[in-house]
Amino acid sequence: MTEASAPAPYGASISDGAGVPIPLVSAPYRRYALFILLCVYTVNFLDRQVVSILAEPIKNDLHIADWQIGMMTGVAFALFYTGLGLPIARLAESVNRIWIISAALTVWSAFTLACGLAQNFVQLVLARIGVGVGEAGCTPTAHSLIADYVPKENRASALAFFSIGTPLGGLLGLAMGGIVADAYGWRTAFLLAGLPGLVFAVIVLGTLREPRKALAAVQARANAPGKGHFAATLRYLAGRRTFWFIAFGAAVLAFIGYGNAPFTASFFFRNHPKEVAALAAHVGLKPAGFLGLALGMIGGTAGIISSWVGGFIADKAAARDLRAYMSVPAIAAVLTPCFFITAMLAPSATTALGILILPGLLGSLWYGPVYATVQGLVPLQMRTTAASIILFIINLIGLGLGPLFVGGLSDILAGPVGLGSANGVRWALICSSSLGVVACALFWMARKSIREEMVS
Repeated sequence: MTEASAPAPYGASISDGAGVPIPLVSAPYRRYALFILLCVYTVNFLDRQVVSILAEPIKNDLHIADWQIGMMTGVAFALFYTGLGLPIARLAESVNRIWIISAALTVWSAFTLACGLAQNFVQLVLARIGVGVGEAGCTPTAHSLIADYVPKENRASALAFFSIGTPLGGLLGLAMGGIVADAYGWRTAFLLAGLPGLVFAVIVLGTLREPRKALAAVQARANAPGKGHFAATLRYLAGRRTFWFIAFGAAVLAFIGYGNAPFTASFFFRNHPKEVAALAAHVGLKPAGFLGLALGMIGGTAGIISSWVGGFIADKAAARDLRAYMSVPAIAAVLTPCFFITAMLAPSATTALGILILPGLLGSLWYGPVYATVQGLVPLQMRTTAASIILFIINLIGLGLGPLFVGGLSDILAGPVGLGSANGVRWALICSSSLGVVACALFWMARKSIREEMVS
């Protein structure tokens, strides 16, 4: 995060919401910490999303169906990722968060390496479960740290900066995974994907600081019920309608994003195989390497811009009207499917890839506003648990069901309905994307109560 992105108070202190200053780390260290956390989140999504570009070679090598690809990339990962996220977040309310992030990095990186050693579908599913177990300790814990490090007026921008790890990790996963798989096979791609996390686990443990001691005085003054306990936080959120509209709106967007990701490359392989091969040969690559690089650059670069711009716009607009935190994702949610569906119906791969830049520029706008709003809806000692609850909802619905839905629908449309493999995956992706209007409606309803329910 640059100096230009932060106003003068950025390096001073934050407030507990009642005007009490909270001393924190220096501004240079805060920027360093945000950068390291961004790297951690990038590795998180690299290891999570590399399987997307490897789906087709895995399918062919292990002789599995699309629904099994959906199971491997969605349910198998998400059940443990979401289920463990809640108890780990509860632990993070009292245990050193730096230890938790470092341990999580080590676990998910080791299981990513194990994916490359899997000899059959069951072993691969078990390895992906292990990745989900490790990654459960990352995001809620990091959100809580960032909310403690950064003043309220910069929270959406800071969390949007952290969320750049999603498209950046996707970019690296797709590009690296495709190129390495073409040259050395999909197993080697998993092995290389798992190594960076082990390095960052050491960096996190050795250089990041836990600011909880600096917040002890403010925590002692806080009168919020439950002091962050899960049951108390859930009771507190039960009366916050804004939270639930946001949670399910974001879950619908995650359902679309996670559901489409494992099958976008398959769409191109099945619908435009000759053109993809010709384009790949033109730049001296094999089809998987070319497509991974192309989709990674399009989705990753556009997603990085989208995430940062979304947080910046939301912070600026919300300074005048808090409802802007919901207006930004609502508008993006209804526009994104229009461009994505157009790409799916385009007559050529080149045209489709070009059009995909537009949904890429819109698809990540919601990260900063949504996560910043959640941190502001609860007292500071409930932040980690609140983050884990919304991530539980987002990932159980989005990551758990999205890939399985798209994969299963693709199989049904291809077989029983008779559309064939190419059109089956095309129309499954179109059906999934159309749900963006539901997310738009939910975000728009959240606008009605957000001003009254923000507390920190």
